[in-house]
Amino acid sequence: MALPAKGPASAEGPCSTPSTPAPSSAPSAAGCHPVDEKLPASRLVPAALQHIAAMYAGVVTPPLIIGQAVGLDAAGMTRLIAASLLIAGCATILQTIGLGGFAGNRLPFVNAASSAGIAPMLAIAETSAKGHQLPAIYGAVMVAGVFCLAVGPFFGRLLRFFPPLVTGVVITLIGVTLMPVPVGWAQGGDKNAADFGAMKHLALAAFTLVVILLFQRFGKGFVKQIALLLGLFIGTLAAIPFGMADFTALREAPVAALPSPFAFGTPEFQPAAILSLCIVMLVLMTESSTGMLALGEICERRSDGRTITRGLRTDGIATLIGPVFGGFPTSAFAQNVGVVSLTRVRSRYVVAVAGGALLVLGAFPVLGAVVSLVPMPVLGGAGIVLFGSIAVSGIRTLSEAGLDDSSNIILVAVALGAGIIPLAAPTFYAGFPAWAQTVLGSGISAGALVAVLLNLFFHHLGTRSRHPAPALKSS
Repeated sequence: MALPAKGPASAEGPCSTPSTPAPSSAPSAAGCHPVDEKLPASRLVPAALQHIAAMYAGVVTPPLIIGQAVGLDAAGMTRLIAASLLIAGCATILQTIGLGGFAGNRLPFVNAASSAGIAPMLAIAETSAKGHQLPAIYGAVMVAGVFCLAVGPFFGRLLRFFPPLVTGVVITLIGVTLMPVPVGWAQGGDKNAADFGAMKHLALAAFTLVVILLFQRFGKGFVKQIALLLGLFIGTLAAIPFGMADFTALREAPVAALPSPFAFGTPEFQPAAILSLCIVMLVLMTESSTGMLALGEICERRSDGRTITRGLRTDGIATLIGPVFGGFPTSAFAQNVGVVSLTRVRSRYVVAVAGGALLVLGAFPVLGAVVSLVPMPVLGGAGIVLFGSIAVSGIRTLSEAGLDDSSNIILVAVALGAGIIPLAAPTFYAGFPAWAQTVLGSGISAGALVAVLLNLFFHHLGTRSRHPAPALKSS
């Protein structure tokens, strides 16, 4: 059962606060909880911009990677990016504002396409015929959304099967298994091109990486937070004089247009692909649940079972409806939890405004096309930082997982080994049935499956769990 929130409680409705901010630990002058404050524009807009800066690169990463993998042209990439932004905006607004008692955790919580689903979706694309890749991905994503909606109300009781030991392995594998992607980008992106791996590509990627590192080292406050975006911008500017930036997508993109339903084909439902993404969905639900618990503590409005259920329903709705327009599996963005913790601006309306900005970006494809201007080597330099940071997050989680226990060490070792097999030996599962190749060919799915099974074996079967997670009372 959740403890009462500290400070005066409100009815979770909007309340205004004066332009002069109160101390972060004090209630607003209107007597409402900080989560429900409606800040003046002078504070609301800069705070919302910080959230957009923290999330933007992560939001556009899945469509960039998947679009490249399935061979979309510039127009297709623009549509895919616009759809991802639109769904992220809708999901974030639903999460922060809520839909009665059914959906939305009403916390400053960002929802968008998660990088955790990239590797399994790439595996689906590799095992699907040309022209059927995105339909197979979207069919699996839609079923994963239904799965989230079905399991969400009971998920609090399942959290004990996903302790930091398991989630740490999975998050680490997300970063590690995706690292070949930015490496390929740094070499030019197109493996069939004559200049793939040319020194000009590598030099541009290295320049971008150095720029990001310099901003991280010498930047302050907001500048330091948007180091990744600044690196992308400066790297693109540096590429223009050398003819390495392509403006075709920007010239051809419509100024304003909403994504068309099923523009990439009618969803196809392949059992192996569905199983793979349902496994990933469990991991995403765990990530969202732990994010809500952490954010509840930061905001001093602790998340109970009902809050978790409403939040997961939002994930499920966005994941189910997203593929209709070109979206991918949706989950929490941990970096934005960090923004709330850092800035101590806890108003959910700040994040709702950020969600509205994403929605506007998605409704104007010409703005989304700006992302496609970024040369592949520039994305490669930034991607090394982005995906490396994901792996570091997993390592940080594992550091809290009791690795002084020999059983836990074995669990992590075997799970990481299983997850790295597809990366180290891509043809390892070539002799397996197609369904097994789809599931095991993704290092994230394979590692997650092994971690969950070994956690059951060591900590649940015939013994009490050594790292129990509290079961939440769900509604």
